[in-house]
Amino acid sequence: MSKPALTATPCPCGQIGAAKKPLAYADCCGRFIEAFDTTPAPDAQSLMRSRYSAFVLERADYLRSTWDATTRLPDFTIQPGAKWLGLEVRAARSTGTDSAEAEFVARYRMDGRAVRVHERSRFLRIGERWFYVDGDAL
Repeated sequence: MSKPALTATPCPCGQIGAAKKPLAYADCCGRFIEAFDTTPAPDAQSLMRSRYSAFVLERADYLRSTWDATTRLPDFTIQPGAKWLGLEVRAARSTGTDSAEAEFVARYRMDGRAVRVHERSRFLRIGERWFYVDGDAL
C-alpha cells in the first residue's frame, strides 16, 4: 500500500483533540509513521496508537521498526484484507523510568468475521525511542 498523503484525513487511531474532534492523521500518528527517522513517538501510548494506525494502513515497515529487536518476529508480515473498525485505549501507565504498559481493545473484520484483540502491551524506551516489547491477551 502506498503511503497516505499527510492531509486532514482523520487519524485511524481515533484520537480526539482539544476541540472534541478527531485529530488529523498528519497531526496525530502520521508524524511518527511518516517521519520515523526524525520524529519518534514521545511516549508509549502514542507509540501504541501509531502502531494501530500502521496496521490499518498496512505499514509493516513501521511496525517492524518500532518492535524491540529482542522480541520482534523475524518473519512478521501484515495479513492484508482486514477492515479495522476502531481502537479503544483502556489504560496507559508508566511502570518505570523507561518502561510502560498500555491496555487496549482493537476491533477488525476479516473474511466477514469480527475479531476483537484485547491486550496489555509492554513498552521500553531505549534512548529517545519507545519500542513495543510484547503483550498479554486479556
